[in-house]
Amino acid sequence: MVDSLSIAGFQGHIRDRYSQRDCERGTAATFMWFVEEVGELATALQGKNRKNQEEEFADVLAWLCTLANIHDIDLTQAVARKYLTAGGPGGHK
Repeated sequence: MVDSLSIAGFQGHIRDRYSQRDCERGTAATFMWFVEEVGELATALQGKNRKNQEEEFADVLAWLCTLANIHDIDLTQAVARKYLTAGGPGGHK
């Protein structure tokens, strides 16, 4: 079991393990996989199977990292800039 996992560490793991295949697949197909996983998460959240919910959250995060990697977006920096600056984001979040 992992005691501590950073966003950067997980994004790097996804890059190291899947980057060639992900780049070949491209944005459009990868985004479709991401949306499919979001749909599976939505379904899981309506049930009571915690293991399934955890798996779907993990899948959504993995596909989000994949999209970020394809576009050379560092999620740690993106989150920090948006949510960890003085005053935080405007709007609903």
